Amino acid sequence: MPLYEHVFLARQDLSQAQVDALAATATEIVEANQGKVVKTEAWGLKNLAYKIKRNRKAHFVLLNIEAPAGVIAELERQTQINEDVIRYMSVRVDELEEGPSVQMRKSDRERTRRRDREEM
Repeated sequence: MPLYEHVFLARQDLSQAQVDALAATATEIVEANQGKVVKTEAWGLKNLAYKIKRNRKAHFVLLNIEAPAGVIAELERQTQINEDVIRYMSVRVDELEEGPSVQMRKSDRERTRRRDREEM
């Protein structure tokens, strides 16, 4: 079955619970169409390089999906309708990344550096 990475950006004024609900809705859409969400990662609130629909920040969420192409088309259609999602992108990949993504490893590295500086 084809593998996909689906990333969406949610508006900055949403709470983390609302962002988690958006991710859960996306998961339900995939599973209702015989797909499977392998991993969900919330990358948190990050600055954008430029304003998108009057937002300077956005909540980033990654979904690793194992599903036929029709499922991704339906997910993108539903995501387009949602006013809370300001951007999205789905990419077909050869294999899904094991463990935490690069974004999650980056934040772990920064926390470690901060902790080391505070101990000095």
